[in-house]
Amino acid sequence: MNFASDNAYGALPEIWSALQAADHGAELAYGNDPITQGLTARFAELFEREVTVFPVLTGTAANALALACLTPPFGAILCHRDSHIMTSECGAPEFFSGAKLIGLDGASGKITPQTIAEGLTGLDGSVHSVQPKVVSLSQASEWGTVYTPSELTAISEMARAKGLKLHMDGARFANAMAYLNCSPADATWRCGVDVLCFGATKAGALAAEAVIFFDKALAEEFAFRRKRGGHLASKMRFVSAQLEAMLKDDLWRRSAAQANSVAGRIARALEQVPGIEMAAPVETNMVFARMPVEKAAQLRAGGAIFHDWLPAQNGKLVARIATAFATPEEHVARFIALAKAD
Repeated sequence: MNFASDNAYGALPEIWSALQAADHGAELAYGNDPITQGLTARFAELFEREVTVFPVLTGTAANALALACLTPPFGAILCHRDSHIMTSECGAPEFFSGAKLIGLDGASGKITPQTIAEGLTGLDGSVHSVQPKVVSLSQASEWGTVYTPSELTAISEMARAKGLKLHMDGARFANAMAYLNCSPADATWRCGVDVLCFGATKAGALAAEAVIFFDKALAEEFAFRRKRGGHLASKMRFVSAQLEAMLKDDLWRRSAAQANSVAGRIARALEQVPGIEMAAPVETNMVFARMPVEKAAQLRAGGAIFHDWLPAQNGKLVARIATAFATPEEHVARFIALAKAD
C-alpha cells in the first residue's frame, strides 16, 4: 500500500497512447515538431490569453530555470520555508539563478502578505544585501493546502507594490484546480501570477512539465537557459505529446480530482479513529495526520508505506499520506481498516 508519493505510480493509459501515436516517421528535433509547436495554442486556450510555453522534463528544472529568468544573481527569492525549492531541489534554483532563497514562516504551508513584509525587513536596497526580486508560491503547498484566488491577489498586490515578480510552483497545480473548481486563468494571471510551472508528471505523465510565461518579455532568456541547463530534449515531441494528452478533455484535472477524492475519503476515516487528528486542512491529495507512534507502526506492519512529515513529539508524529490517480481501491480500504483496528 504505497502512500509515499503521487510519483509512486506510473502513467495514465492516455499518456501511453499519446507516446505511441507520436512514435511514427521522422520529425524535426529540439521542439520544432508539430506537437510541440501546437502546445502554445493549447495552453493559450486553457488560460484564455496569449502565453509563452516551454516543455521540460522535471519540476526542478522548471522551477530553477523559470526563477533564473526573474532575478539577477544578486537577487532574493522569498518562499515558504517548507517549499520544494527550499528543501527538496538540492540548491538548483540558487545554482541556476545565482540568487538567494529566503524561507518564510506560514501556517499550513502558505505565506501571506504579512510574512512577505516581514521577510523584506532589512532588505532596503543597500549594496551590502541581496535585493528582493521574486515571491515564489507552491500551488498546492507542501502541506497540501491551496491558495484561493483572493489570497493570491492579495500576495500579488503586495509583491507588485514592492516591485517583485510572482512565480508559482505548480507541481500539483492540477490538484489545486480540482479543489478550487475555477478556471486556470482565475487562479493564475488574473491574480497576478507572472510564471507558472505547470506540473503533469504527478497527475499521470511520465516526465513532462511546462513553464508558462504570462508575460512574453520575461521569457526572453528561457530558451537559452533551458538548453544550457540540459532540458532541451532532442526528441521533444515525446515530452510535448504527454502535455497535449493531459490537456485533452481535461485529463489533467480529472486525474487530480480522483487523487483528491481518495485523500478526502482517507481523511474522513482517520478523523473517526481515536487519537488521530488532521495536522493541516485536507484540500488536495495529501493527508497530514497526527497519530500515535504505535498507530503508525501498526499501519506500517500491515504493509502501508508513508512518510513521517514531522518527528515524534509527546508520543505522536505527523504522517504524510499521499494519494494518486491510480491508488487502488483495495489499498484504500485495507489502509482504513488497519487504521480503525485496535
